[in-house]
Amino acid sequence: MSVLKVRGLTLGYNRTDAVKGIDLDVAEGAVVSLIGANGAGKTTTLRGLSGLLKARAGSVLFQGAEMAGQPAYKITRAGVIQVPEGRQVFANMTIEENLRMGAYLVQDKAEIARRRVGVLERFPRLGERLQQLAGLLSGGEQQMLAIGRALMADPKLLLLDEPSMGLAPLFIEEIFAIIRALKVEGRTILLVEQNAQAALEVSDHAYVLESGRIKLQGPATEIASNPEVIAAYLGAA
Repeated sequence: MSVLKVRGLTLGYNRTDAVKGIDLDVAEGAVVSLIGANGAGKTTTLRGLSGLLKARAGSVLFQGAEMAGQPAYKITRAGVIQVPEGRQVFANMTIEENLRMGAYLVQDKAEIARRRVGVLERFPRLGERLQQLAGLLSGGEQQMLAIGRALMADPKLLLLDEPSMGLAPLFIEEIFAIIRALKVEGRTILLVEQNAQAALEVSDHAYVLESGRIKLQGPATEIASNPEVIAAYLGAA
């Protein structure tokens, strides 16, 4: 069953359409990746899905409800949570405060505590320094915090925007191990990632975005073996 069903989504800035009428589906419990070159429209797509950018045309059905045209806070309340490109943690707040911000919609203190325990079990490095300012963390640690903050909202759909960008290889491995673990737990994830090989390895289904249009789509294993994808994105001739 599709949790997210996008049809004819058009998004843009000023007079330019950056995303040109795309269709995509995300099944419940699946990891779906959106790959493509810089400027293909990947981040713009996520901004449109989370309500940070207003759709110019098209439909975005999330759990059967129309989200196109809804403000970002209503989409967040519905359970669509984005981990933004560049992490964007609250640098002048502590790790603890960042995590609490992730659960700001939750009124039940016991539920907040339960989620906090789960996040700190997943990211013990954060638990060791809860009172440290987030801005003093390494890039990889900030990415873990950004994901942990999103998990505090218990998302029904997690949007991950370039989670490996700018990270050292060891942290990249950790981030993708986290994504695999979330997949095993049944989390529904739409992943935008320039590291196409790593994204395809962890995904069930994939879309290739080129100049604002979907060029290819299918099971991730098929996309990974497509000669055009290999030549363009996987570093092989």
